[in-house]
Amino acid sequence: MDDIDRKLISALRHDARASLSDLALGLGVSRTTVRGRIDRLRQRGEIVGFSVVLRGDTARDPVRGLMMLGIEGRGADRIIRQLNGLSAVRATHTTNGRWDVIVEIGTPTLEELDQVLGQIRRFDGIAHSETSLLLNTRKSGS
Repeated sequence: MDDIDRKLISALRHDARASLSDLALGLGVSRTTVRGRIDRLRQRGEIVGFSVVLRGDTARDPVRGLMMLGIEGRGADRIIRQLNGLSAVRATHTTNGRWDVIVEIGTPTLEELDQVLGQIRRFDGIAHSETSLLLNTRKSGS
């Protein structure tokens, strides 16, 4: 993958419905080049699909937060299974450094977020936690 491919992917992430002409103009290449590169990236599996983001998708969780968890001992797999069973948990990530797991949480209200945080803190094996509210998302992979 070269620089033009990376710029093309970046442009498609910004607007997957951009015309070949607009993409070609922005990249300084021909429409044929853009079409060929998109086809090649799809065939190689670099681009696996395109998606639509609806207004409802962005408003799904008015209150969102990241909860960082420190886990005692070797209970991470069990705790991640418990976390993934909660309806408010959108994603779990293992990590290195101070925290063992980062949990993405989404709820309709602050009160419900507080309840979920309390429930997670009571899981056996959670040593310590820290939570940050997400105030605004400027770019998302969705």
